[in-house]
Order: sequence, then C-alpha cells, then structure tokens
Amino acid sequence: MLETARTFQRSGDYSNAILVLNRALEQQPNELEILKELAFTYYLQRDFVKAKQTAQPLVNRPDADVQTYQIMGMVYKEIEERKDAEKIYRDGLKKFPNSGVLYNEYGEMLWTKQDYSAIKWWEKGIEVDPNYPSNYYNAAKHYYFTFDKVWPIIYGEIFLNLESYSKRTPEIKDLVLQSYKKLFADPDVNTKQDNKNPFVSAFLATVAKQAPSLNHGISPESLTVLRTKFVLEWDEKEASKFPFRLFEYQRQLLKEGMFDAYNQWIFGAVQDLSAFQNWTNTHAEEYAKFTSFQRGRVFKLPANQYYQSIAAK
Repeated sequence: MLETARTFQRSGDYSNAILVLNRALEQQPNELEILKELAFTYYLQRDFVKAKQTAQPLVNRPDADVQTYQIMGMVYKEIEERKDAEKIYRDGLKKFPNSGVLYNEYGEMLWTKQDYSAIKWWEKGIEVDPNYPSNYYNAAKHYYFTFDKVWPIIYGEIFLNLESYSKRTPEIKDLVLQSYKKLFADPDVNTKQDNKNPFVSAFLATVAKQAPSLNHGISPESLTVLRTKFVLEWDEKEASKFPFRLFEYQRQLLKEGMFDAYNQWIFGAVQDLSAFQNWTNTHAEEYAKFTSFQRGRVFKLPANQYYQSIAAK
C-alpha cells in the first residue's frame, strides 16, 4: 500500500495517495514510514495545516529519522515559522550530526532570510557528508556570487559528478565555465585572492602556470589543454600533500583517453551548442565510451579530503 501511495504521489494524484495511506494506517496506526509519507503528501498537496499536524508528533518519537526532521523543517519553512524551523534543524543535527541533508536544508532556510551564515552550514554538510550533492550546489552558487575564484570551480565540478543528469546540471555547467572566465579575466591569477588557505594557494599557483593555454580565449578545447597540464602537474607536485578525489578522477579519465570527452560534456553545450553537436558527431565513439563509463560508475568522495575552513561548529 505504501508503494501504491508513492506511485499516486509521483503522478501528482495526491488525493488517491492520501486515501491509500489512511487505509494503511488503519492496519498499522503507528508505522513511521506511513505517517512520514502522509505528512509529505499533504506537504506536496500544499495542505500545510494537515502536514504540520501529521509531522509534528513524529519528531518527538525515539525512532524519528533524518527524513522526519527534514519533512517537519520543510513544512515550517513553507508556513514561514522560521524559529520553529531553526529549532527543528538544530534538534535534528544534534541527533544526526553527519546528515548532509539537514545541513543543506538548514542553510537553505537561512538563505531565504538573507542570512549569509548559510554557507557555514553548507560547508559543514560537505565536510561531514561529502557525497550529498545539494551542499555543493548551494555552496558553488554562493561562492560564484561572492566573486570567489576557486570554490565555484571545485564545488561546481564535484556537484556535476555527483548529480550528472538532473535539471540542475546545465546551470552548474555554465557556472563552472563562467568561473573559469572570471578566474582568468585578471592576468595576475595567482595573487588576486586571499591565499591563507594552503590548498587554495596550491591550486592557484598550479593553474596560473597554465594560463598560456588560454592565449586564444576560453573554449572547451583550450580548457581541456589547461586542465590536462594542471592535473599532470598537480599529480606530480601536490597530490601527496593534498589528496583529492576530483583531481584523481580527472587523472584517471586522462589515462583512459576520456578526458577530452569529459571536458566537452562539461563545457561544450553551454559554450556553443552547435559546436558541441559537431564535436559529438565527429567523435561519436569517443563520446559514447565516456558517457557509458560515466553512467555506469559511482563517483564517491572519501572522508578527510576537506580543505575549506569555515564550516559551522
């Protein structure tokens, strides 16, 4: 019955989903999964009164999970009870201190209040739950609009590998491309950011050396050359000091002859769609090999590769 209700829910038939869930509750009145699904369906139906009535008792249960706090927080956000939302997220994070979901939702709630401390919570989510994509999505956008030169590129590309084919993917591909343009808009790349962070200093020093690759402008092809030189030098000089899965993955693609296709996948369509279609037509086998590989693998970041320093405590 739960699966039947979810099928109705996915198709937007919330009334039937609620009917089935209520029938299920007659058989199992205290089942957390059914009650969560009911609260979430009311939320989707925009019946926030019933959503709140259903979800509120659940967060006090000993078996309340991350999703329970998430649903309650979402309801509070919608009805603009922000103090209650903040309390729910903090209570949830006390119970689940490694939940990237709750750090992300808390950050988003703060962002709606124009509270720019939101970035600290997204950063904490990245630190403790490095494979949850939404914290990278929000952090990349935040840094892009604060004119940071490094983190929009790094967090944006990590997001693209964690969430490669969603509605948010094209937006972040364009953000990464524009971030490279911003980075190299100033000829003195290496000195235009506060380099107290040794990882950032190493990144800027390494990437600045490759600037001549862009003498004829930024394109997928010139970025491929720049990024190839970058990853080879990083692998030789910095990788032992700063092991980093993203750069290791780039090195793997380079070794297996898929780095050109990978860079086209990121930058091609957002830079020039017709040129990208031309490239995929003339490199059909190469592009098919990469996309097949990409769809068949799981990009996973290990713990202890966090090089930022502003996460919320």
